[in-house]
Amino acid sequence: MDGDAWLTAPAGRGPGSGPSAPDGWSARTRAGGAAQSSGDPVKALLHGHPELCERTVDPLETAVRLESYGITDRTAAHFRHRDVFSLAEELYARVPRDTERPSPQPRPLPGPRVRAGWVLLTLLPGALGAATVTGLRLTHGTSRLLVALGGLLAVALATRAALRHGPLAGPPGARARRAAPGTGAWTLWLLGYALLGDGLLRAVLTGGPDAPPTGAPDGPWPTATAPVLALLLACAPAAWCAHLLAAGARRGLAGSRSLKAFTAAMTPLLPGVFVLYLGALAALLALCGTVLRQPAAYPQALTLGALLLSARLLTAHRHRRAPARALGAAAAVEAVALALPPAGRLSGRAFLAAPVQTLVDACGEAAVPVLACGTAALALLWHAGRTLTRASAHAPTGAPE
Repeated sequence: MDGDAWLTAPAGRGPGSGPSAPDGWSARTRAGGAAQSSGDPVKALLHGHPELCERTVDPLETAVRLESYGITDRTAAHFRHRDVFSLAEELYARVPRDTERPSPQPRPLPGPRVRAGWVLLTLLPGALGAATVTGLRLTHGTSRLLVALGGLLAVALATRAALRHGPLAGPPGARARRAAPGTGAWTLWLLGYALLGDGLLRAVLTGGPDAPPTGAPDGPWPTATAPVLALLLACAPAAWCAHLLAAGARRGLAGSRSLKAFTAAMTPLLPGVFVLYLGALAALLALCGTVLRQPAAYPQALTLGALLLSARLLTAHRHRRAPARALGAAAAVEAVALALPPAGRLSGRAFLAAPVQTLVDACGEAAVPVLACGTAALALLWHAGRTLTRASAHAPTGAPE
């Protein structure tokens, strides 16, 4: 939200109003009136909202809090300062302090720690996924169905636990961020399409399978087990990459002299984390493809992995709407691709299936998930580059989206 709204918002409805925002804000009344009477808008700001810096330990933490409330450099100009950090320095300097008592040592910002609990939790989805795949290969008939259902439930619960603890849950000291409604359903759809989508799309384009293909004795479509298992195993690299991002943010908050310096330090770190994750995912894809003797499906799995990681990082750092919309858009594209060919045959309008048929003829069935997930992942990466490089995104507290 534009920080200039701080200067015009009515009392009680200022930007960032909520659990962590200042209450009863009316900057036009306080800052404008004070500027005319005393010529000191910063004094009016401090008098109206002492909580902005009364519990901060240095000017940078004050600047982080101002930024999380939506104050921009342009807003700071109304308080006769060139940027947010300069305004924060004056606010911090003006807070009265008890000089008779020894000043307490500045408390360090809570940093990420490697704990055995979250390390084991991030390994659990991959371990349960591998056990499920092994069970499916050793069973048949009803037993195989029971193994599949039990394995899906166990993997879902393990993944949920991994996202609730450790670096994938959000900044240290903050509550674990729950995803927006619908995010879980879209994620399940995308993983299900990665497992069955290519074979199902081939079937709907050709009018249905005539016989079970090789490698799928109990079903009409082949299952791409290798990429899904690799994605489950990649929960651990994803957590470590989120840990590296949090550690880099802590170093940046401790060593930066301004918010711009922090953003400059974080700008190369964010893409580096994604490159590291995609490299680990590619190695896992090669391993799973070799062990299971299946194609690794690198384009589909890498684009889906990038989409899921970017969505989780944004959700954990208080940005829930964009990930939900991106995941929903990718799932919708895949669903439409599956629905158009049957709809064209049933209605007698062959042109409905033409876009999907043309894309598949040119690039294969993998083009649909690559296009859907790749476009959504690029959109989220661009959004992450604008939001996760800000200091307020990595503060233990802050205004939610």
